[in-house]
Amino acid sequence: MLGDEAYDKIFAEGLELAFDDAMTYALGDDETAARVPEARRPVLTPREREVAELVADGLSNRKIAERLYVAKRTVDAHVEHIFTKLGFTSRTQIAAWVTGRRTGAE
Repeated sequence: MLGDEAYDKIFAEGLELAFDDAMTYALGDDETAARVPEARRPVLTPREREVAELVADGLSNRKIAERLYVAKRTVDAHVEHIFTKLGFTSRTQIAAWVTGRRTGAE
């Protein structure tokens, strides 16, 4: 979706980050995130942020679907989008990211 030129530029910028800085950024640390241009920071939709909050509260996708009055498959898709946008692979990472935002670390 970005196109080859934009992808190559962003990829090269990512390679310039030290491993620890890249991991810290992926987990949502504010200091490292501040070094990444705002236009490149992942943006969640309001619904994705709502789903992320409920994931952080420990709810399963089925329980989130019940609370939001949507199909479980819809929640599954939102969670996958959150994983993709934030570069996460686990619900624990989502919870840590949300917790950081709640405490003002983001």
